[in-house]
Order: sequence, then C-alpha cells, then structure tokens
Amino acid sequence: MIRSRFNYFLAMAVLLAVATPGFAQSRHSNRGNEIEGSIISVTAWRTDEAKEPIKLDNLFLYENGSEQRIRNFSYDPSPSRIVLLVDNSQTVNMDVERMKAAAMEFAYEIFEGDQLFVIAYDEKPEIIQEWTDDATKLETSFASFRKKGNPHLFDALNAAAKEVLMPLMPGTRKTAVVVIGDGLDRGSVSKFDATLAMLQDMDVTVYAIQLTDRTGGAYRRDQPKAGAVLTQLTEGTGGKIFPFDEAQTAAKFICDELRKNRYLLSYLPVNTSSFEPRRVFLVADDGIQVRTKTAQPPNIK
Repeated sequence: MIRSRFNYFLAMAVLLAVATPGFAQSRHSNRGNEIEGSIISVTAWRTDEAKEPIKLDNLFLYENGSEQRIRNFSYDPSPSRIVLLVDNSQTVNMDVERMKAAAMEFAYEIFEGDQLFVIAYDEKPEIIQEWTDDATKLETSFASFRKKGNPHLFDALNAAAKEVLMPLMPGTRKTAVVVIGDGLDRGSVSKFDATLAMLQDMDVTVYAIQLTDRTGGAYRRDQPKAGAVLTQLTEGTGGKIFPFDEAQTAAKFICDELRKNRYLLSYLPVNTSSFEPRRVFLVADDGIQVRTKTAQPPNIK
C-alpha cells in the first residue's frame, strides 16, 4: 500500500477516467479470448522518407510462432499518464538534487492533457505528488525526496500499477512508468516475474533512466541482477532505457514518443491458448520500426 492520501485519490481517479473511442474493452482483461480478442499498445515510427501513414498491412504479428490476423491498427492521440518511480533509498548512487532535476525534466516536456504522478520508493512507496501537469507544484513536492532504507523496487512497481494506474482503466490506455534508479531490489515481497507479467497484462510501458549499478553487477539470488531487471522490464513492456546523464533527452524522447508514435492494435488470437504464456513478436515492413510488449500472460489468476 502506498503511503499518503491514497483513498481520496482512488475515488477521484475512477471518476476522472475517460473512455477511449473504439477501444472500450478493459485493458486489465485484454488477454485473448474467443469473443473480444486482444488489444495491445504499439510504438511505431518510420525510418524511411515515405510520407504514407503506417497501416495494418505493414505489420505482422505472431503469438508463440503462429501468425495472427490483425483486426485493427489505429493511431492513439490520447493524453498520457506517466508515473515517475524514483529510487529514494540510502545507497543509491546519486545525490538528491540531481534526482530531483531528472524528475523535473518531465514537467517541461509533457504535452497538453498529459499528467504525471510521482512516487519515491525505499522500503515503502510514498506518494510525492498525485496527478498533475503543474511544474511549480511538482518542484515544490520534490522537496520531500531523501535517501533512506533499502530499495523495494518490485513492491513499488506493484503499488504503482495496482493503486495508481489500474483505477484509470479502462478509460485510459496510454500509461507508462519511468523508473529512475539502477534496478536494484532488496527485500520486496513481490516477485520479479509476477511483477513483469502484471505490467504486461495491464499493457503498461516501462521506461528507465538508469543509474550505475551500485552492486557492480553482483549476482542476485532468485532474481535478475539490477541492470538485467531494467532491461527485462523495458524490453518486456515495449519501453526503452536511457543513461541517467541523458535525463533531459530521455524525458523529451519519452513524452514525444507517447504522444506522436503510439498506436492501438487489436487481434483475435488463433492457434494459441489463453491459459498459458504467449510470446508476442511484432515485425513491420522495411522502413518502419515497431516496439510492443513481448508476452501476453496466461488468462488465469
């Protein structure tokens, strides 16, 4: 559970959710079934000089090696909801002022309608600022950053997904988490594999602004190394990693990408079972690049 005024926020978030035309199915239940099919978010952009829009016929989707029939592919112009998840732990390899500055870059780059939610995590996630687009309010709230305790990253990701993003669904589809940290977890109750599967299930894109691994790449029992955590989170959800020294570039890239290069793709799974993990592989014609999540979790709890 996230500390702070969460019950009030939860009620307000449900009231403020706005439906996305043409894709009203809940993203939390977007794993394939025989009736509604699946909807996934796709980042796509042209690398050639062609002026034509990217179309359904330019894409090829596979699940567990079986080609799927794409039913619809459309640009998503909706505003973004971005959670900044900032490592607040005692041993993180960065001073507090620079962490504040990295987070503030997003306040300068978001588009009209976008909003940010800031959580700092150590042994518990703590709300620093609820949904806002007000740079002054964000800067004031960052005064509560401090370094304390161990980093429970997986618990913080779970709290951000379940308590901050899930209440916005099904109306809000363009959601992202930006982890500002090195990927180290020490002591979370939540397991990494289950956390990644939940983010994939909810179609949340994870980006990372990566600090130097404070463990020096040390082996982590029962979970990936810190750097591998960020790699698997970003690649597994269709996101991207940036070095901390490029925080300004990263903020602009992420906000631009979410506003200009995001699409919704729907398909009806065939020759796959929704009761087992399904590997997702999306490719495009020459001159087009695409990213999406790498798996659809099984349709069981």
